[in-house]
Amino acid sequence: MNKEAIKDHKDLGIYKIAFEAAMKIFELSKKFPVEERYSLTDQIRRSSRSVCANFAEAWRKRRYEAAFVAKLNDCEAEAAETQTWIEFAVKCNYMNVEVGREVYANYNQVLSGLVNMINNPSPWLRNRNH
Repeated sequence: MNKEAIKDHKDLGIYKIAFEAAMKIFELSKKFPVEERYSLTDQIRRSSRSVCANFAEAWRKRRYEAAFVAKLNDCEAEAAETQTWIEFAVKCNYMNVEVGREVYANYNQVLSGLVNMINNPSPWLRNRNH
């Protein structure tokens, strides 16, 4: 997709992957044991949703490279945290191994995109005059 076709953060593949992965985690986590409600269930839902929320914030901060990159770093941290919770869910037998691998791989795609944006933010920055 060329830059002109991107109207907002929701048009980016990286956001779409993160959003779909967060929704998949939400559905999967409905089956976690009730005793995990205030720990693993809340944590994995929070971090997966936070990737999307921080990305939306980063997108609105594109006038300022440092602010944009800082928010993308927050996204990266939340994506990595989500991967850790996925590992716990699999090890605790709350999530099927294959499903866990698939969702984990989605976050590898998200992380790859984020790292590329962090390392080369210029194409994504907005002109301060617009």
